Amino acid sequence: MTGWRVRDYAQDDLEAVIRVDAESGRTEEPPLFPLSDAVAALQALHPAVVATADEVVVGAAVSRVEGDRAWILRIGMAPVWRQQGLGSDLITALEHRLFAGGVRTVYTLLPDGGTGAAALHNCGFDARAGLVLFEKRGRVTPQAVGMLASLGAELPPGGLWQKVAGMQREKQLIERRLVLPLAHPGLAAQHGVEPPRAVMLFGPPGTGKSTFAHATASRLGWPFLELFPARLAAEYGLASGLNRRFDEIARLDHVLVFIDEVEEIAGTRSGADATAVGVVNELLKAIVRFRSQEGRLLVCATNDVTTLDPAFLRHGRFDYVLPIGPPDDRARTALWESYLARAGAEADSAVLATASEGFTPADIAHVARTVSQVQFERTFDTGTRARPTTEDYLATIGGTRPTVSAAMAQEFARQTETFARI
Repeated sequence: MTGWRVRDYAQDDLEAVIRVDAESGRTEEPPLFPLSDAVAALQALHPAVVATADEVVVGAAVSRVEGDRAWILRIGMAPVWRQQGLGSDLITALEHRLFAGGVRTVYTLLPDGGTGAAALHNCGFDARAGLVLFEKRGRVTPQAVGMLASLGAELPPGGLWQKVAGMQREKQLIERRLVLPLAHPGLAAQHGVEPPRAVMLFGPPGTGKSTFAHATASRLGWPFLELFPARLAAEYGLASGLNRRFDEIARLDHVLVFIDEVEEIAGTRSGADATAVGVVNELLKAIVRFRSQEGRLLVCATNDVTTLDPAFLRHGRFDYVLPIGPPDDRARTALWESYLARAGAEADSAVLATASEGFTPADIAHVARTVSQVQFERTFDTGTRARPTTEDYLATIGGTRPTVSAAMAQEFARQTETFARI
């Protein structure tokens, strides 16, 4: 006599199964399948069995069938009934029902030392060595989806970080200073590192500040929300609009907030009118509130850091002030290689990198797009595949005025020396 009886699960057993599951945990590592999955399987009448002793449920095994395969979602036993063969009886009874129903293979995943591991071995289940479970949890809860949509936020597609060609120096800086502490807050805390809450990007137009903000959100898997001061001003008045929007943002779990050309609302208060001063004051207060919560990052961008109010850049408001300048020769080469590969071009990336000195990523993208359009039209007209050459690109480079002049480059270097906080 075993002291228990194994039977099919009945709907009246649900509360007892949940109780046994709560009593059954033996490791700190949570199960792969949450309890909600097991409950959903029970409600959908997937095969499940319970063990009773004196009419009290003391064990349960729950499965979910997917075609000719099945997953055992839960193996639970009351502690006093362990190591007596109950687990093996539950699994045997469940697998008989599964195989009789047309299932060919049964799988399960358990934490090391989890309830049921010994029983699975005893029932002939093979442990697959050399497998690694990869897991990624979404940063957006179902409750937050509606709010994000109402705020105009977006979920950037994965892989944007890898698509940022060239600019390796800036990528590495952002990866190490921003992404790593935010993506691994526990490890950061062990080293006394506080994850950043706000960062300022500055540099000439077209150098990729907006691109880096988008790519950082993609890299973290966070929603991206850009604030448009003009829109807030039209809807609520700028000062009250900022206050209202940051209050709404505070209800989100994770978000990257981006404000481009922030000098429009954070310019120096010296000599400004009362309205402008009020807007700056409100933004400074909003940043303090924003910094009090985890799982968020404010990224502001400006073309000219000297136009900002001095209080805006003080320590305690922005963790880093990072320069994003025109790409150097190595970065330009990488950018050109990316565009040339995409166009199937027969061109020398090193020659083009030298010829485009002073060009921003936006300038290079313009040249590449212009040449590709010409070649596309030539192919269409002649019926023969046209491939751009080095000379095609050089001719277009020669007719393109770079966004960053020599004077702008010198001013950027001066601002980097004076304001950069890396």
